[in-house]
Amino acid sequence: MPFLGELAALSTAILWSLTSLFFTSASRRIGSYWLNKIRILFAVFLLGGTLLLTTGHLLPPEISSKSYILLILSGIIGLSLGDACLFQAYVLIGPRLSLLIFTVWPIMAAAIAWLFLSEKLGLLAVIGIFITVAGMVWVTVERNTDGNQKSHHERKKMKLGIVLALGGAAGQAIGLVLAKGGMGETLPPLPATFIRMLAAVIAIWLFGIVRGDLREAKAKLSDKRAMLLAFGGAIVGPFLGVWMSLVAVQHTNTGVAAAIMSTVPVLVIPLVIIFYKEKVSMRAMLGAVITAGGVALLFLK
Repeated sequence: MPFLGELAALSTAILWSLTSLFFTSASRRIGSYWLNKIRILFAVFLLGGTLLLTTGHLLPPEISSKSYILLILSGIIGLSLGDACLFQAYVLIGPRLSLLIFTVWPIMAAAIAWLFLSEKLGLLAVIGIFITVAGMVWVTVERNTDGNQKSHHERKKMKLGIVLALGGAAGQAIGLVLAKGGMGETLPPLPATFIRMLAAVIAIWLFGIVRGDLREAKAKLSDKRAMLLAFGGAIVGPFLGVWMSLVAVQHTNTGVAAAIMSTVPVLVIPLVIIFYKEKVSMRAMLGAVITAGGVALLFLK
């Protein structure tokens, strides 16, 4: 099918945009830390149930040890450590600046795929990636109008937040490249997604057990409204969205797929207008147009 990878990447971005609506509401009730733990647990059950219904088993027997190792590392680095870094960056420096820094991840992904998977991009694809990233930077950039001198503590917190946002970007990029390497050309994206997600769940919940999270778990899980929102977000995000992201990288260059998938901040614009009645600036609209032009180039590469 022509443009299968690009269309899957665009579907991923749309699904992740919808996820933001569910997770924003849920995180206000139980916090982003617990939301991350619960959403990924829901996703494992959804993926496992789908595999059992469609194939009769959780894992195909032909998966090699190398694929297992790469996919497990992909899940831990991309879905566990990377997300944890990004969520903590939200706390330290805010979501807008965190997302601004995070927009470098498609460039990271293209560079890592070039180094380790020998993927090469044509000139048009390179231009498309940079235009797409530039559009997102234009949308997410926030001018600092506060002329007050920051304290030593605030500067230290800012530096740590920037490092964590870059860590989130690196985790996303490395996780995607490892996933592509683990799938190869034969392993279907669905079981690959399940292995990644299962590895991430085990890592996240083991860490939580060590830090004594189980005492809080009952209270968080008893919030029915939050659980419903988390489950809805898990369907369109970690379940369908992450699944489509692996379809994307299996059928097109990693850098191209990453650039299209990273357009979430732009795709969220019409959603916040419709659901939250927010006013969108001309700057954001112009950024959306620039990003759309970059994505169009990626389809024409």
